[in-house]
Amino acid sequence: MTKRDYYFDNAKFILIFLVVFGHLIQSYIKSDTIIYNIYILIYTFHMPAFILVSGYFAKGIYEKGYIGKITKKLILPYIIFQLVYSIFYYFLFNKTNFELDILNPHWSLWFLISLFCWNILLIVFNKFKPTYAILAAFGIGLAVGYVDWISNFLSLSRTFVFFPFFLAGYYLNAKHFNIIRSYQTKLIAAATIIIISIGIMYFPELNEKWLLGSKPYSQLESVSALGLTKRVLIYAINLIMVGSFFSFVPRRKFFFTKWGKNTLYVYLLHGFIVRTFRGSSMEDYFNNTQTIFIMIIVTFGLTILLSSKFITAVAQPFIELKLSKWKTTMAHFKENTHTLKQKTQNE
Repeated sequence: MTKRDYYFDNAKFILIFLVVFGHLIQSYIKSDTIIYNIYILIYTFHMPAFILVSGYFAKGIYEKGYIGKITKKLILPYIIFQLVYSIFYYFLFNKTNFELDILNPHWSLWFLISLFCWNILLIVFNKFKPTYAILAAFGIGLAVGYVDWISNFLSLSRTFVFFPFFLAGYYLNAKHFNIIRSYQTKLIAAATIIIISIGIMYFPELNEKWLLGSKPYSQLESVSALGLTKRVLIYAINLIMVGSFFSFVPRRKFFFTKWGKNTLYVYLLHGFIVRTFRGSSMEDYFNNTQTIFIMIIVTFGLTILLSSKFITAVAQPFIELKLSKWKTTMAHFKENTHTLKQKTQNE
């Protein structure tokens, strides 16, 4: 594996950790100012960065069978997990009626359907020069805020709002990431992160829903023109924070690097645990800033667990519709058992 691979695996692991952590602390953002500020800071970059990486690895869009491949990879798991989450919520919330709505994705499943749409949109936008394509993508992201019916339905709002980051990732190459990793860039990035963090602390009235990209302006702001201005500002912060994040991503291999390959598993599975946690008696034990370090440890453990060979082997048939991980795991298990048996006999 090349160093560039380590770089992106590191980035993906850090980002999926932040996804899980952000969902875990969401229960406390209304009651704790420090947790709220941390939550806002994370949401200024973690999903845009994740989406940018997805665009970076979408360069095979014109390969034969690519559309069929991403349909199998994204749409089929989306349908499966939409059904599973519907059943899960039915029992978790003791609902009287079972509801299955394929067109309105449950919670984090929006990413699957949006990722599919971004790949399709890429075919259209790639017919134009990169500068014009990205400007058009940002323009559409700003314009959809005025269309009230574009919201959670088929994740259309998030699809258009976050598409510029996917498109930008597609146009980037390894040289661009090397540029932002220079010592001078890191100093600027560190100063920028500090300034934005201070800004978040002193402007607490920002509605966190602005960072989700899922609502039209009419649901977030009484004056539509102000809504447009805010989204422009948020886009600017997103871009700055994403660049700052990638400037600090380590390039060499670490103990957590290998888990960066399994981020889709963590993304799809952690919701069952987090949603069970919310509203439970355990939630009350993490009700102040002092326990945030415990939540960091819990998040790290949960991310590693859901990235593990056993969990990915069990979940692969539902996520990738394959059994290769399970077969490999069982083969290793049989090999280790056979080796242990031979050692025991020799002793």
